Formats: sequence, structure tokens, C-alpha cells
Amino acid sequence: EEEMTELKDVFSVKLKRRRFVGQKKGGTLLGITIFKCINKGENKLTDCAIHLNNLSEDHCHLWFRQLKEILNGFQDRPKSLKVFVNPSSHKREATHIYYEQVAPLFKLADIKTDVTVTEYEGHALSVLKECELQAFDGSLCSIFLPSGRSPFPSTNLFCNRVVCVGGDGSVSEVAHGLLLKAQIDAGKDTDYIRAPVRAPVPLGVIPAGTSNILAHTLYGIKHAVTAALHIVMGHIQPVDVCTFSTPSKLLRFGFSAMFGFGARTLALAEKHRWMPSNQRKDFAFIKTLAELKPEECELSFLPLQVPQEDSQGNDSKDQWQKIQGHFLNVSIMAIPCLCSMAPRGLAPNTRLNNGSMALIVVQNTSRTEFIKHLKRYTSVRNQFNFPFVETYTVQEVKVQPRLKSGLDDKDSTYLNAASAEGNYPWNIDGDLMEEASEVHICVHPQLINLYG
Repeated sequence: EEEMTELKDVFSVKLKRRRFVGQKKGGTLLGITIFKCINKGENKLTDCAIHLNNLSEDHCHLWFRQLKEILNGFQDRPKSLKVFVNPSSHKREATHIYYEQVAPLFKLADIKTDVTVTEYEGHALSVLKECELQAFDGSLCSIFLPSGRSPFPSTNLFCNRVVCVGGDGSVSEVAHGLLLKAQIDAGKDTDYIRAPVRAPVPLGVIPAGTSNILAHTLYGIKHAVTAALHIVMGHIQPVDVCTFSTPSKLLRFGFSAMFGFGARTLALAEKHRWMPSNQRKDFAFIKTLAELKPEECELSFLPLQVPQEDSQGNDSKDQWQKIQGHFLNVSIMAIPCLCSMAPRGLAPNTRLNNGSMALIVVQNTSRTEFIKHLKRYTSVRNQFNFPFVETYTVQEVKVQPRLKSGLDDKDSTYLNAASAEGNYPWNIDGDLMEEASEVHICVHPQLINLYG
């Protein structure tokens, strides 16, 4: 039988030898072994080995050198990786997932790694500022977060790609750090960034959290080996990113956000960190649903502008739209946000890099109708086919909460679920952010490269 293998699917080649037990070097040369990536269907990737037998040293070394030279020619494949592992993700599985499933593939592909197991929130950012990350063209840039210390790295750790092993919060922290440093390097005012520059290096995501929305959206599946092979093979995907700002400062970079029910649920879950992860989230979901209340706010948004050939460059101020009222939930998402609980995605009408955001507004309605809407996410039926749900395709959104007055004790407790009076909770990529003033969200097309 004849079988063909395309070299674009091959990620490693090794000399095959027979060795005695305990023998570390040498041995009888038997041929070469080629390792390739194969698609098993349903978005799942795996690796397999092809053994080519030949006893000639010269012949095997010739093939080995030629194949190595070809593999080294794939420019998007990483040669070195800075890896961050969040050991607290989900059921503290991240470290095991990395060393048992991911690290062996990186080693097989001859990728050098420098691993940091994070010990506290923000640890990845503090380490990144000590690194010198090598961009595609071979130039160097140091990554750091401003903290009053010198911007010049104190160590000479070189790596040209970054990988995060953890959940959405961990990944969002690293992505934010990469993008923020890119702005600092470009001399941007980080309090106001209207046109941010792209991140200089790509980011890989190994799913090891509870929901893993970003990884699920990138790979179509929560599978660590699939994620690792996309990184090894250099499958790069440009992805849209949002800036979240107040009138006076940049809050952070991110991919998706929820205001209202989705944020209140997260705020309550964060107050019960002592509970196991799944139990904590279920408790917060049920309690927030039982005390379901709308948020009074004003939404302003700029619909996606499709360039016209005969456009005269009209001022976009006239095209801003505004809605006011009481809303149970407001979602602003630049990516589809797939997960096991929402196989079509929380925002199935957007894409990873189409330069737009999905604005999903759930008006005030009964608890029964709201639950029907939530249940639709788990099926293939249209979750937006309700009279109280409105969807828009936008490029900018402004959310202005309206502080309530004359609240009773129970309402006051609900309003201040984020334990900061006057602040409203936001759920940004699974991270809790508290803000009292207007939040301005703007999408920036293809601002970062992610593996997938």
C-alpha cells in the first residue's frame, strides 16, 4: 500500500535506535521516525508516529538533516515559549495537564520552554516585565506592567511566544499585559488609547479552567492536546480585542463583557471563594436568579459602519443610537464565546476577527421568561427569539448606569454586591471589575494573534 504524508503536517523527526535497558546514548540505528499532527474529527487533533526503516547511517542522517531543514522553514512555528501555569485553575488540574499532556509534545517538537507556576493574581504580569520577548522579525521588546520600577529587564530570558495554561481569567491577564506593553513601547498615552498598536508576539491558550470560553472559541473544543498541537504547528489566528475605558482612563483590554445578571453572578461568586469552584458558581447563579432585578442604565452605541465607495466621510456622531431603560443583562462580545453550556456561543452572530462586537440587550421581564431565554443557550435554538431580547452589531458601546435612590436594605445590599458602594460590577472575560462611571467599549480589529 502507498501512503502520502504532507510535510506541513509533520512537526518532528527523530533518529530511531535500539538501545539496551539503561543505555542513554548510541545504539543500533534502525531508521527515522516522523511525528505528524492528524485531525480526528470534531475539531480534535492528535499526534501519530510513522517509522521509516533503513540500517544505513549515511542514508538515515541524510533524510534526517533534510527533513529538519524543511521543518525549520515553517516560520510561524515556535522555537521557544514562555509558559505561565495557573495552579489554582478549576480543580487545581492545570499543573498536571501541562506536565502530563502538553510538555511532552513541546519537548518532542524541540521547543525550548521556560515555565512559571504563578503564585498569586498578577504574578504573570510581574514576570512578563522581566522577559525579553522576541518578535517575528527577530527584534526584541521587553514586556512589563508599570509599577514604579525600571522598565529595563533584569534578566536575559529570550522567548518569541507566550503560552498560558489556565482559565479565561489567567489568559485575559496575560493578553492584557502583552497589549499594554505594546502601547508603552509605541509611546502611547495609556490613559487614553484610541488607536492601539498590535501585540508583538502571539499567545497560546491551554484550557485548564472551568469554562475556558476563549480556548473553546479558538479550537472548537476543550482539549489540551489539541491546543498544544495548534501551538506546535504554528496555526495562528488574528483576533479582535476590545478596550474598556472610563472617560478618564483605560481599564483594560479584553474580549467580552457582561453587565447586569452576568456580572452580579460573578460578584456574588467572588464573595464565596471558600466554596469549591463549581459549587460556588452554581450557588451564585441560583441566588442571583432568585433575587433577579434589572439595572437602570443608558446604552449608547455606534452600529457597525460598512464603508461605501461614494462615502463623503460623514461625521459618525450623527449615527450613534441610544436606548434607556431597565435591563436584566447587557452583553458586549467581540468573539462568539463558545463553551460547553452554549455550543452555539453566547454571541453566535459575531466572529473572531470580523471587526465588530455583538451587543445583546435583555430588557426587564419576568423570571420565568428570563429562564426560558437562558435555557435556549444550551440548545441549538435561537436564544434571541424573544420580544424582550435585542441584538445589534456594533463597533462602539457606552454604558452609563444610573444610581438608584430611596433603596430599602435588601435593594441596597443587591446594588452593592461588589462590596463597593456606588460601584457596579462588570464581568470581563470572567474577571470581576468594579466601576461607578460610564464605561466605553471599543473593538479593535485583529489586535492580537492567538494560536488556533
